[in-house]
Amino acid sequence: MTLRAIVEGVGHYLPDRIVANSEFEKTLDTSDEWIRTRSGIERRHFAAEGQPTSDLALRAARAALENAGLRADDIDGLIVATSTPDLTFPSVATMVQRDLGMTHGFGFDVQAVCAGYIYALATANSMILSGQAKRLLVIGAETFSRIMDWSDRSTCVLFGDGAGALVLGAHEGEGRNTDRGILATDLNSDGNYRDMLYVDGGVSTTGTSGKLRMQGNALFRQAVDKLAGTAFAAMKKIGLKNEDIDWIVPHQANIRIIQGTAKKMGIPMDHVIVTVQNHGNTSAASIPLALSVGVAEGKIKRGDLILSEAIGGGLAWGSVVLRW
Repeated sequence: MTLRAIVEGVGHYLPDRIVANSEFEKTLDTSDEWIRTRSGIERRHFAAEGQPTSDLALRAARAALENAGLRADDIDGLIVATSTPDLTFPSVATMVQRDLGMTHGFGFDVQAVCAGYIYALATANSMILSGQAKRLLVIGAETFSRIMDWSDRSTCVLFGDGAGALVLGAHEGEGRNTDRGILATDLNSDGNYRDMLYVDGGVSTTGTSGKLRMQGNALFRQAVDKLAGTAFAAMKKIGLKNEDIDWIVPHQANIRIIQGTAKKMGIPMDHVIVTVQNHGNTSAASIPLALSVGVAEGKIKRGDLILSEAIGGGLAWGSVVLRW
């Protein structure tokens, strides 16, 4: 028998404020058509004034626990993927731990920007397989609206705020690729691409949070090849092929990247969960958000084989193959 980290529950949270593309027309030289045709985005959610990332994470965590039929006491620890924490420290995870009423276990954050949730899932999987934990909450939460340059039409229209969460639990499998749970992960990074996507501030440099900067065209050229490459690498590890995949649940950055990656992998778009039109790019929150929406809409069902991949600043990229 082989230990597997199986999804026991899923949930998400989106802030109340919905921002349509038309709102940007008031302050920028842009239009709804310009944004939609270049990104696929129609609207996004922004956190309320004074609403921190930890609040979004907490609400998604509670939704995932409810979906799993569990309480905070049933959880051994929390991992939060975020690039927009409430404070420099302590971690968002410890704040969520407090607000859930947990006085046991552990919590920590993972920072790999848009690839953060893939890194968090891989970390959680390793902890479960090693026996460090039996059940973990893995949360992706972001408030990217806090680091936007509202005069830069090439970036500020692309991002949104939100959170998603999974409950992962240790279960026995047969050691085959037909098992439920996380079957394979693949992680990569290359710091030589730093200038393609970064924030121009930080504790030890400017002493400010800074604003997001992106070389969109250059990043696009890297994204499709790297996302397809990591997806094939993860599938190869577990002896699977593209025709075995029921759903791609990708990082929701840009519809053209999503379409380009699916085409390169030979997987039709009707096997891809797409939420970018409603949420924009929510960075580390986008994959768990899309998973939760896919389940809520009745698309993702128990036993489905899921491939998720993401790329973000660093550059950092990776993939996870799991059976729901």
